Amino acid sequence: MQFILTGFHQDVAFRTFAFEGIAADRKTRTEFTVRVELALMRKYSIRVQELPLLCRLLLERSDDRGQEHTLIFSEEDMRVHASAQAARVAGSFKKKRPPLQA
Repeated sequence: MQFILTGFHQDVAFRTFAFEGIAADRKTRTEFTVRVELALMRKYSIRVQELPLLCRLLLERSDDRGQEHTLIFSEEDMRVHASAQAARVAGSFKKKRPPLQA
């Protein structure tokens, strides 16, 4: 299934992203939503610009959702993302840069 962001809305503490899931037959379309708690986003230093992609990745990983069309981007999901991001940054510092040539 392919997921297309169709919009979002925000209340005081949450942002809810709406997606349209398009089945392999290209005819079957299903609506999905992913809810994100903004305080947790700040706690794990996740930028607002990253949220739509992270929510889409959550939908793609959730093959076992069955009839579930509303998901929550949990604190555990944010922690895993923040840890992976920190590992990538740490790895980039470990790489040696070639010496500058005059």
